[in-house]
Amino acid sequence: MSMLRDPSLADAGQLKIDFAAGRMPVLSALAERFAETKPFVGQRIAACLHVTTETANLCRALVAGGAELALCASNPLSTKDDVAASIQRDIGAQVFAVHGCGRGAFYAQVAGALEVRPTIIVDDGADLTTTVHRERTDLLGDIIGGSEVTSTGVLRIRNMAAEGALRYPVLPTNDAATKHLFDNRYGTGQNTIDGILRATNVLLAGATFVVAGYGWCGRGVATRARGMGAQVIVTEVDPVRAMEARMDGLQVMPMARAAGLGDVFVTVTGNRDVITLAHMERMKDGAIVCNSGHFDVEIAMAALTGAATRRREIRPDCVEYTLPSGRRVLVLAEGRLVGQVAAEAHPAEVMDMTFATQALALEYLVRNAGSLAPAVHEIPREIENAVARAKLDSYGIAIDELAETQQEYLALWLPGT
Repeated sequence: MSMLRDPSLADAGQLKIDFAAGRMPVLSALAERFAETKPFVGQRIAACLHVTTETANLCRALVAGGAELALCASNPLSTKDDVAASIQRDIGAQVFAVHGCGRGAFYAQVAGALEVRPTIIVDDGADLTTTVHRERTDLLGDIIGGSEVTSTGVLRIRNMAAEGALRYPVLPTNDAATKHLFDNRYGTGQNTIDGILRATNVLLAGATFVVAGYGWCGRGVATRARGMGAQVIVTEVDPVRAMEARMDGLQVMPMARAAGLGDVFVTVTGNRDVITLAHMERMKDGAIVCNSGHFDVEIAMAALTGAATRRREIRPDCVEYTLPSGRRVLVLAEGRLVGQVAAEAHPAEVMDMTFATQALALEYLVRNAGSLAPAVHEIPREIENAVARAKLDSYGIAIDELAETQQEYLALWLPGT
């Protein structure tokens, strides 16, 4: 049985899904091919993803390919209820997703998606993967493999593999260049800034903007903030990434120092307690704090809530906490993914590449069922190249090709100076 806020919202959701489809030509072309070749006939897919218009178009492609699909949300605040209703009515998936649900309801939705008894797991944050391995081991015999789309989820699954706990092969979509170079950098960069602006309407030009973490997502956020005129500070624990931020012309320092300088703070590390209560106590009055990492652990929300003398909602997705000193801290989106919660998630154009890569990876998984060991396997480069070429074609862009003599030269080792 599905879990939806209101099935009558489906008409509004369908309009948005179709609008996104028009900006996702690579995935749309795959859906047409899948409808003819039916690579997923006999496969039952449980997917845990942000329930957005872009995800809906991935669902459309998988169902067109013959899959039986059950979808649950990967974040309780990123679900678009009208889109969820349309995915169920118009695409034919079972949907377990309600915006704003509590923790218990969220995991009930995860459990609901697993009732399809999946043969394939499609994950965003590894909640389905870990639930199967910890609570639903009875399902493991049917599962041929899975995929994981986000950095934090890949980290969790690699940790499982390192401990010998992973029981089926997983393809890390996040590690594909056609995902992290574009989705993480340009998608996260844009929707994080979009979420901050919608929640606060703050002027970024002239503001001091602190980015915690300089991975691909952090690079994207820092670049967009700098482009809007902010003075950007980066905090890091990785010396190579810190050096890269410095070479990119950004200030680099510890969070303990940056806390007293910043006007806006964004965490994007995938780790916990990146901004602590001690940091927030040092911030300027009215400092804005938000998170763009997958889980809501990067900001010490429990400590802030316990210490605050007053809490009040100033604007949608913007809550003011008053500390004993009298200083106020504005927390956006409950410390959850600000770009997914307060904005529209990643633009369809960039998710076109991510979900096309994901769809082709799943086709590869089915084609190689039984031959892949329980481990994290790289997505074949030919899949990434096919997606990039198709995306270039959609822009009307042609590139050079290697001549036969050039290919031969690159295969040699004898020629020298």
